[in-house]
Amino acid sequence: MSQHSAAVLTASRAPLVTTTVPDPEPAADEVLVRVRAVAVNPVDWVVQGTGPVTYRWLPYPAVLGSDVAGEVVAVGSGVTRFRVGDRVFGLATGTDRGRDPMREGAFQETTVLLERLTAPTPSDVTDEQAAVLPLGASTAACALFQPKHLGLTMPGDGGDADGDRGVVVVWGGSTSVGMNAVQLARAAGYDVVSTASPRNADLVRSLGADVVVDHGDPEAVAQLVAGIAGRRVVGAVALGTTSSAACIEVLRRTGGTVLAMASTPVSLDGLAGRRRLFPAMLPVFTRIGLTTARLTLRARRAGIRSAFVWGSSLRDDEVGRRLWGEVLGSGLDDGTLRPVPEPLVVGTGVDSVQTALDRQRAGVSAQKVVVTL
Repeated sequence: MSQHSAAVLTASRAPLVTTTVPDPEPAADEVLVRVRAVAVNPVDWVVQGTGPVTYRWLPYPAVLGSDVAGEVVAVGSGVTRFRVGDRVFGLATGTDRGRDPMREGAFQETTVLLERLTAPTPSDVTDEQAAVLPLGASTAACALFQPKHLGLTMPGDGGDADGDRGVVVVWGGSTSVGMNAVQLARAAGYDVVSTASPRNADLVRSLGADVVVDHGDPEAVAQLVAGIAGRRVVGAVALGTTSSAACIEVLRRTGGTVLAMASTPVSLDGLAGRRRLFPAMLPVFTRIGLTTARLTLRARRAGIRSAFVWGSSLRDDEVGRRLWGEVLGSGLDDGTLRPVPEPLVVGTGVDSVQTALDRQRAGVSAQKVVVTL
């Protein structure tokens, strides 16, 4: 049996170890991909550092990672959209409950992707650029288009593309999810107002936001409300630890009634880096629970429906099928969508993945950490 190199989490809270693992066989609805680039998301170091609490279902050993770009080397018996040799990018879901992280994790030289969560890579898009998209675009699509969140009309469904459908608030427009939310909402015909640091404001405007305010300004909420200028608000996407409270206030002042929360109200960064989870986890998760309860109550009192977003929850729904089967491919081809954020390549080979996780946890702005394989 042929083998390949992988960055493996061999035990709870351990550093990633480079080892060889067997090449998987694709199931009927899967493609086998020779990985050329992977991107790192905050969830990766959260799983590594807090998995016994946050991902209790995850078995060990495990291969982490969600963002994959490469080329197809084999296809399952039921695959119709791809052939061997096609360049593709896709969302790896190995760390989801009930999945196989050794077969389906991103951080290895060969992995399997579900055909329905895979898209062709355009010829003018590099693997490094394509790798930044999967989880960011999927999370943004869940927030915008799933009925349990904003439930908006998807791109390509017709209607007025000039924003008459209403306004979407994206708090955190220069994050990976935020950038994709801005451009997906615009592609679907909605106006977008957003927040970013002054350094990243022009970038967020270039993606389609017509109003961008400084998220650090004490008057940011008032400035967003002024920028909305009486237009109908169809909902808000909250990105960042303080974003949900701010979005609730924007929605309360403008009559919006739906909030998609894509971030915990308390960062897990400090906890992930602790030598021991217990007892440090107790005050952290107590704050998360109490803060979430207060936010939920505040939203309910304001007539706002709120729920947390899970980026891979589109794996088996119509939003996922449409996003990966239609929207991403056509949007990249016609320029409606761009591969954002900008890739920040920090190394080559699976040996570099742990360094990449550490680099991401240290903080990046308007970029996504990438490793080439």
